[in-house]
Amino acid sequence: MALSVPMFAQYGWHNATPAGSSHAPAPRGLYDNYYGLRLGAGFSTVNSDDPQLDGGSAKTGLNVGVAAGFQIVPSSPLYFETGLYYTEKGGKGKYEGKKFTYNLNYLEVPLLLKYAAPFADRGTVQPFVGGYLACGVGGKVKDYGNRQAFSSFDDNYFKRFDGGLRIGCGIQYDIVYAEAAYEFGLANICNDAFDTSHNRTFYLNCGVNF
Repeated sequence: MALSVPMFAQYGWHNATPAGSSHAPAPRGLYDNYYGLRLGAGFSTVNSDDPQLDGGSAKTGLNVGVAAGFQIVPSSPLYFETGLYYTEKGGKGKYEGKKFTYNLNYLEVPLLLKYAAPFADRGTVQPFVGGYLACGVGGKVKDYGNRQAFSSFDDNYFKRFDGGLRIGCGIQYDIVYAEAAYEFGLANICNDAFDTSHNRTFYLNCGVNF
């Protein structure tokens, strides 16, 4: 995630040739650090050995947060990006013919390496790879068959901690940014010692970078 409008010093577009230099100007759209706002949707499932917790049908949730990127090497458009997001995950399915859904709402911190490849005049394509760490902050398990609801993060359902891998690609023109990403949960979020459950989420986000 690495572009911006013309700004001062290191936050500006690198589009000028130094005085007395015969070299071509640096690609436009590459700069040192950036800060961004993100808003989008996540499409999530939970894969579980426990049939009561296996939400194989996708559930749509909100994803909103802030991002910050820092250029790792001044001569290379390689960045470390992190931030803080509120994201709604979960799943839905049926158990013994009865519908159930559950919401798993997290505060999440991505830890990404991102490369900004320039195109056109003010654009970059930005593939990224890395991981994420998350802490559950709320959510409900809804049993429609018995018309009951329970907290998602209790001893019978899910652990609060989650973590895993995140890959994707962003594209930016001027200050406008959009991305698609996929998260592959590695942490076992199931509280049962004999079963495993993992989050899987596909994201579509948009926003701006400054």
